[in-house]
Amino acid sequence: MMNSWEELEQACKNCNKCKLCTGRNNVVIGEGNKNAQIMFIGEGPGADEDVQGIPFVGKAGKLMNMALAGLGIKREELYITNVVKCRPPNNRNPEKEEADSCKEYLQTQINLVKPQIIVLLGSIALKNILGEEYGITKTRGQWIEKDGIKYMPTFHPAALLRDETKKIAFWKDLKTVKQEIDKL
Repeated sequence: MMNSWEELEQACKNCNKCKLCTGRNNVVIGEGNKNAQIMFIGEGPGADEDVQGIPFVGKAGKLMNMALAGLGIKREELYITNVVKCRPPNNRNPEKEEADSCKEYLQTQINLVKPQIIVLLGSIALKNILGEEYGITKTRGQWIEKDGIKYMPTFHPAALLRDETKKIAFWKDLKTVKQEIDKL
């Protein structure tokens, strides 16, 4: 386990644990407040993220930023990362072996940030953090407490771009998160 941001960044930048390293432009480690009370975890970088080296800067990220702004949450107050740190080809879901290769990096990020709340964006984040037995449709919008952290599973913003009917549920879930933040 890495004990500092420097160790984490060095390990990620030099990583070749899985085949995703061969197609990356940038390793997308994470961004935001490294002492945040709240952390957002998605599945993996897309094309825009791979180019810029920053998570959630594409269309899905812009949609998420609008929702956060609507709730009065500043992106700079959060820490945002993904399950995998390199872009899967054609924005496909990360494979289990790829996600497993990045697990130590993600766990290090959680250990370093020490968030009180983690928002899990989509089923890939949900299953990789809380376990395969969880499904996003069944558990979204419900608090799950584990190891002193409150988890809120919700839809990935990219899912909202494909199915606009999910926007109401996503907004409702983020409002619930905002209410919890206000209690902190």
